[in-house]
Amino acid sequence: MISNNNNSLTDILKIKYPIIMAPMFLVSNSKMLIEAINNGITGCIPALNFRKISDFETSINKIKDKTNGPIGVNLIVNKSNPKFKEQLNSCIKLKIDYIITSLGNPKLTIDLCKKHNIKVFCDVIDLKYAKKVENLGCDAIIAVNKEAGGHAGAISAKDLILSLKKNCNVPIISAGGVSNGSQIKDMIKLGACGVSIGSPFIATDESPVSIDYKNAIVEYGAKDIVLTEKLSGSPCTVINTPYVKKVGLKRNFLETLLSKNKKLKKYIKMFTWLRGTNKLRTAAFSTTYDTVWCAGPSIEGVNSIRPVKKVIEDFISDFKN
Repeated sequence: MISNNNNSLTDILKIKYPIIMAPMFLVSNSKMLIEAINNGITGCIPALNFRKISDFETSINKIKDKTNGPIGVNLIVNKSNPKFKEQLNSCIKLKIDYIITSLGNPKLTIDLCKKHNIKVFCDVIDLKYAKKVENLGCDAIIAVNKEAGGHAGAISAKDLILSLKKNCNVPIISAGGVSNGSQIKDMIKLGACGVSIGSPFIATDESPVSIDYKNAIVEYGAKDIVLTEKLSGSPCTVINTPYVKKVGLKRNFLETLLSKNKKLKKYIKMFTWLRGTNKLRTAAFSTTYDTVWCAGPSIEGVNSIRPVKKVIEDFISDFKN
């Protein structure tokens, strides 16, 4: 099959550079998105970063007032997110430019957004799921590779992009493992239309997380990133802190056993997710003994805490050379 997925992300979203500041749970905020959009890229924020829908709408309107570029929202579209439909309706009301769907069936999101000219990009980790969302009518696929932060895939960036490029006809956005501008060029040469970058933006002046979390992004490297099942029930990348080493990376015997029960599986996953997110929330904003910090291997290229604008400038400087 001849792929037709070479449309640049700059053309798709009308931005200067082919970069999405990736949606990061508990990290992404309005200050970060404003700086991203005003410096030539776009930013996406998780709807779940807001406890109340009114807070979400206030933040989006603030970003709209201070920028003149595309705003994205990340929606968790599976049953673990009881606020999904309310969040989706709010995105439509606010005329969000694009939505990134994660962890579930995006059919409802795609169907409703098409009626309102909102683009839908779907996270995928393999060809099978990519074909499913392509057939549902998504506008692009976000190829989440094994070096992504948060919920990572299992396939290398190169292998995943080449597989999708060969078999899919929608644009491919590569997510994971990009720590400098030359790697952006590498992803585009492979067939991606752009990239989604998250972890390097955690250690920025505008980021709301604790100074300890930011310093960890600077001090740790790619070799310190491990996959854990303890946060959400699905593999998630975290920094291998002393606490993470102590508690281990796998679910315990009881959790594993209960998760295999068809009737209990949904509730066990929801409980695991709630427990994990509460731990992440505590660790992100304060110093605690049981520290769990989400990040991907792309922290390897972070050597200092910088403004968002400087992070973008450094990426673009490498990208242009």
